[in-house]
Amino acid sequence: MKKVDTVPPIRTKCLGGDTMKQPEVVEQILHLGARGWKVKRISRELGVSRNTVRRYIRQQGWVPYRSSNKEKKLDGLKDWLEEQFYRHRGNAVVLQQELLRQHQMRVGLRTIQYAVRNFRQKLFAEEHATVRFETPPGKQLQIDFGSVTILIGGLKQKVYFFVATLGYSRRQYVQAFSHERQHAWFTGLEGTFQHFGGVTEEVLFDNARPLVTLHNPQTREVIFNARLHAFARYWNFKPKACAPYRAKTKGKDERSVGYIKKNCIAGREFGSWQELEEHLSWWMREVADIRIHGTTGEKPIDRFCRDETKALRSVDGRAPFNQIRECHRIVQTDACVEVDTNFYSVPWHLIKQSVTVQINDLEVKILHGVDEIARHPVLTGQRQREINPHHLKGIVGIERIKKENGRREEMPSPSTLLRPLTEYEAIVGGGW
Repeated sequence: MKKVDTVPPIRTKCLGGDTMKQPEVVEQILHLGARGWKVKRISRELGVSRNTVRRYIRQQGWVPYRSSNKEKKLDGLKDWLEEQFYRHRGNAVVLQQELLRQHQMRVGLRTIQYAVRNFRQKLFAEEHATVRFETPPGKQLQIDFGSVTILIGGLKQKVYFFVATLGYSRRQYVQAFSHERQHAWFTGLEGTFQHFGGVTEEVLFDNARPLVTLHNPQTREVIFNARLHAFARYWNFKPKACAPYRAKTKGKDERSVGYIKKNCIAGREFGSWQELEEHLSWWMREVADIRIHGTTGEKPIDRFCRDETKALRSVDGRAPFNQIRECHRIVQTDACVEVDTNFYSVPWHLIKQSVTVQINDLEVKILHGVDEIARHPVLTGQRQREINPHHLKGIVGIERIKKENGRREEMPSPSTLLRPLTEYEAIVGGGW
């Protein structure tokens, strides 16, 4: 029987490809090659690539790796690269463009990323470093909005949650809305003041468009809109905004939004909007108020009752801030105007006419010129219709079946012309 030479396979650790082999492995490659083994067989037995076997047989020994002393493209540009890296917030693509523009150098993206790899940790630390600070009782209220899509009445709806968190006690207030407009911010704040029974010295929020007219990321200048200033004067608090793109400034409330999504809402369905609001009231009272807070180690309701309730500025039974939102709409062909995804009827002869819509907490008022033409209660859901049958009289001259009593009721016949015939006679120059 022919004896076959066998050698136990020796594998070395590879980092990103075939690394240089140890001298012992190279000696085995040369030994087996001298005994007449083919490259393929040596590769299979030792667990190394064929090209590696060929290379060591060709050079007849182990040669230590020597790094190239060739001058690199980016040598001498370290300071420039570091300054540009922080200016452009770590964007290597922009660095590639600037190298071409300022130094007429075409450099691969991977080469740039490798050259600036040591700067990334410092940039990460600058962007994520935060300083925890605590505010005294009654000092600060943090507010924010979060949204989530949930089932209400069997239909998927996007619901916006207004979340307010007291800086000292961490007590929370939550209210659901169908939108995130200025009306919702103000209504949520007034609900917060009533729920807590008082107002804090300042209210902190991010740079939401309904509240902020201008914010400058470079100078961190923030300009509030006039209506927010009026609202703040009415309730006697100081509005404060986070620095642009620095929402971590109000971290207490940012974490509260996530807590509500994962704890209060997660996996739940609601039969109606009212059921959702009742659930929020229960959750605030039975869960959020009495949990042991991870930072303070106390129940928010205990810290609130002991220290914060007496530090708040009393609301003194103050009436809500006059919130009337006004917008303009074109009457659709179904004699309705759309407001916040809901539809409200107007007299049908105003189809394609421009009307003014005024919305407050309770009702929608619709004006044509200076004349009020319709008034409806505000719909709290989405894609609902509020129809006044008198607005539709004369559109259709067909019969309607009343299912509740089985009686046929005649719809009114088309109404007379909106203008007297005498006016038309005057235009055409004679009678009919």
